[in-house]
Amino acid sequence: MATVILYPAIDLKDGQCVRVLHGDLSTATVFNNDPGAQAKSFAAAGFHWVHVVDLNGAVQGKAINASAVEAILSSVSIPVQLGGGIRTLADIERWIEAGVSRVILGTVAVKQPEIVIEAARKYPEQIAVSVDVRKGKVAVDGWTADSDLDAITVAKRFEDVGVAALIVTDIDRDGTVMGFNVEAFGAMADAVSIPVIAAGGLASVDDIAKLKARKGVPVAGAVLGRALYNGAIDPAQALEIAA
Repeated sequence: MATVILYPAIDLKDGQCVRVLHGDLSTATVFNNDPGAQAKSFAAAGFHWVHVVDLNGAVQGKAINASAVEAILSSVSIPVQLGGGIRTLADIERWIEAGVSRVILGTVAVKQPEIVIEAARKYPEQIAVSVDVRKGKVAVDGWTADSDLDAITVAKRFEDVGVAALIVTDIDRDGTVMGFNVEAFGAMADAVSIPVIAAGGLASVDDIAKLKARKGVPVAGAVLGRALYNGAIDPAQALEIAA
């Protein structure tokens, strides 16, 4: 079986590491006041990546938690992927020069796909597309608005342009710890040639095992959020099952 790469998540709101429910910032629970220390603990636990989202930035359309992101980058040597409020080629270039290994683009993937295509050509394997799905449609602007597009339609725009990954988030389950919708993630993996990273709802290491056991194109990765912070997932066990 293929290895599933695990991406422990650091969601940033007002400079703190938080978890929210369905992307609603008003539901934020603070788990750590020191994002750099949180990233260090993930690296020490054996994870090979960190997944960082600027939640304020996603809503406002520009970097709001830049100093927290910089603290993370200076705290760890493992690669960091970053999303939230990155809307222009200048934004992308700035973060790649700052040391971000992979930039995640969501809203512009829906509204200005040409930016994603140009960025993927300029920075091959360093651009990921975030496909955030609520009731079957792709959400934008920090999940505050919905488009009329379904996930596979958006994903197919970026076939063969050099996008490194699709991060597919199940907003209806995000932050709920109710378990992965394995079939939805698998359907996306089967539909496109871009590696799929699953996010939203992961409850236990069983979800990782189910992703691995699914027939069809392997799901390449999984984002670990609340279940990791609340202790429902043991990092060592999760990494062992993922490998």
